[in-house]
Amino acid sequence: MGSIAMPEYNFKQTYDAKAEGVDHTMRAMRFHGQKDIRLDQILIPNCGKGQVKVKPAFVGICGTDLHEYLGGASLIPSAHPHPITGEKVPLTLGHEFSGTVVEVGEGVTTHEVGDRVCVQPIIFDGTCGACVDGYINCCYSNGFIGLSGCGGGLSDFMVCPATSAIHLPSSIPMEIGALIEPLSVAWHAVKVSPFKPGDSVLVVGGGPIGLAVIQALRAKGAGKIIVSEVSPRRKQFSTEFGADHVLDPTKVDVVTEVRKLCDGQGVHVGFDAAGVQSGMTAAINALRAHGTLVNIAVWEKPVPIFPNDLVFKEKHYMGVATFVAGDFAEVLDAIVSGAIKPSKMITKKVKLEDTLTEGFQTLINDKDNHVKVLVEVQ
Repeated sequence: MGSIAMPEYNFKQTYDAKAEGVDHTMRAMRFHGQKDIRLDQILIPNCGKGQVKVKPAFVGICGTDLHEYLGGASLIPSAHPHPITGEKVPLTLGHEFSGTVVEVGEGVTTHEVGDRVCVQPIIFDGTCGACVDGYINCCYSNGFIGLSGCGGGLSDFMVCPATSAIHLPSSIPMEIGALIEPLSVAWHAVKVSPFKPGDSVLVVGGGPIGLAVIQALRAKGAGKIIVSEVSPRRKQFSTEFGADHVLDPTKVDVVTEVRKLCDGQGVHVGFDAAGVQSGMTAAINALRAHGTLVNIAVWEKPVPIFPNDLVFKEKHYMGVATFVAGDFAEVLDAIVSGAIKPSKMITKKVKLEDTLTEGFQTLINDKDNHVKVLVEVQ
């Protein structure tokens, strides 16, 4: 594969220095620091070469957004500008979103004003070894729209490369368009894993990504889906989205129960969407010989792995990161066909001005009763 040419992938924002009037400004929910996000009035960015300007409609609040708010900045550049966008705090949040194209930049022939889109938020340079090999999610300078600059969904307008704006089929509502990003994380994890139709699977964690994994597995023909989850409401969500068995690790021995359910052997594949030491250890031990544990979770600190748990049964442990080109399209096709029906993931909608009080605080204080809180921008 040859190198990817710029400026097709233009993640830079520019502004009209003369545009100081209120008619040239917009609302943007920006991260200023730990426990400090503000609805600011900022300049509307120009639509540059190879870019489209999008008016966001619905934006999902992600666990990453919450981690940054409570303990950041971690992924958000603060001391130094991001190497691709050239931006640092304060930055606009929101990387799971849908919207409408309101302007197309020079050279863009793939989009028109009025197009409904969801934004694939990976920021990549297109020139490093990982990008040249097709792994834009592993770019050595990577970032995310809504975390690393290039605007974000929690604003009245944002600009991005036209190639990042994925067309929404007419049958998919804007609200569902805001779920394509987290669904694509799960879809990619299942796709790059050794999972095969008919395999038995253990999913650790019944949060948004875990529930998305269940849906992807069901769509791809999983045999038996077992979920490990503590929260009563998330246990219920897991069953509703297709889990065959839900185990509470505080009440049963997950490894013993998984083996009972899988002919005394264990599951073929496990997916860790929780990032908890006890859950990871149990998942490794719940694998059958030659099984694989796929880590999707982002961990807050290092944890130990005992290599012998992998060695003697030739088990495997692998990491996955977000998604690659094509994953969004496959998820959209699965929704259109009815293989995935994600609407029940949306448990609350709030207005942009209520993002902190009704959105972030809901997920911080009552996360067990919610999957996806959407911010309605328009």
